[in-house]
Amino acid sequence: MTRASNDNTDLTPRTTFDGPELRFDFPGLEIGVAEYDEGPTGCTVFHFPAGVPAAMDVRGGSPAYVGDYGFVHAVCFAGGSIYGLEAASGVAAELFARRGHSTAWNEIAVVSGAIIYDYRPRQNAIYPDKTLGRAALQAARPGVFPLGPRGAGRSATVGKGPALGRWEPAGQGGAIRQLGATKTAVFTVVNAIGAIVDRDGRVVRGHLDPDSGTRRHAADALARAPAANDAPPGNTTLTLVATNQQLDRRALVQLGRQVHASMARAIQPFHALNDGDVLVTVSTGEVIADADALDDWTLGVLAAETAWDAVLTSFSPAAE
Repeated sequence: MTRASNDNTDLTPRTTFDGPELRFDFPGLEIGVAEYDEGPTGCTVFHFPAGVPAAMDVRGGSPAYVGDYGFVHAVCFAGGSIYGLEAASGVAAELFARRGHSTAWNEIAVVSGAIIYDYRPRQNAIYPDKTLGRAALQAARPGVFPLGPRGAGRSATVGKGPALGRWEPAGQGGAIRQLGATKTAVFTVVNAIGAIVDRDGRVVRGHLDPDSGTRRHAADALARAPAANDAPPGNTTLTLVATNQQLDRRALVQLGRQVHASMARAIQPFHALNDGDVLVTVSTGEVIADADALDDWTLGVLAAETAWDAVLTSFSPAAE
């Protein structure tokens, strides 16, 4: 029997969705989501029409990404493992067309991309391709971000640690906070080997014991002495951190490191050998670094708390 793939299946991009969504105000950012229901799998595109400075922080032991350029017009997160990087090419192709296919040096479309392995809950080989990436960018609009199993998070799962119970569906989450004139917005696709933990220290997604209905902390595995090397591969959390405060390259790099490290409070364990965690930090530069801007410490705390908010919106609480 031939396995369903992009090569033998008639695929139709879907770009409109029902369900929970984050509504927000963040000038200079548009978000587009596209999916193949035939997978199901998808991609999520963050479009910055004017282009923005960017920095990438890679911490997982099994990452797959393209383009730590220092500047981007768009960032594309996708399912499909390494094959899903093709979706970023579709985003670049759409931007190329919008610019009249100009090959002038200062008009080249700069697109970064990163992927999750989302084949665990499905039995086909369908992945987000160039067509899906283009469709996501064509659907991009400001101020709306679908939550849960949408876009790149359509087939995401969490809580796959050994001897801890079964994994559960997850997805993509988003949140925004503002302090003074400074805004931070965080969007994340959670497909981690670890489980999601709330601010009270409870495991709220993943590591589910199907018999009791309870969820376990990762530390419980130590007492259960799991067999060596039985942690499943194919896990990743992808995150975009955006601030409207003007930041130079050094500040962007450090903010990304700070937020990525802080996310270990919400995802436990995090940055494992079998995770491919990638975080991109960007600045739209509307708030100039003067008396109205936040200091680095305060901005880091604000962004880190926003990231925890985002992780907690990546799944439906109905199954808790």
